Amino acid sequence: QLQLVESGGGLVQPGGSLRLSCAVSGRTLDYYAIAWFRQAPGKEREGLSCISKWGGATDYLGSVKGRFTMSRDSAKNTVYLQMNSLKPEDTAVYYCAAADSLIGICVLSPRGYDKWGQGTQVTVSS
Repeated sequence: QLQLVESGGGLVQPGGSLRLSCAVSGRTLDYYAIAWFRQAPGKEREGLSCISKWGGATDYLGSVKGRFTMSRDSAKNTVYLQMNSLKPEDTAVYYCAAADSLIGICVLSPRGYDKWGQGTQVTVSS
């Protein structure tokens, strides 16, 4: 049974940085496309970044490209989301998700993923 556990959220001032982690257990993450999503109160879940199986392809939401960087450490079975230049509108619960059905690609739609972590809160405020 694949499990995803996010960590690293918290309160940060505008312009600050955070690095989120998504620890994967139960199977090596290389067999999965992994994505980061966020959901703010009253809004739909939004795809931020994704990486395909074996890391061959990546994609980013336009509004976070250049500020957010996704990476994976296969040895630690962990995926990261480095977030820089944070803005108040980045405040949300952040989730990682996995899919083993995506071959050679990843997608930013939540419908593409069937395994989810519990989420970690990120609050950007002065």
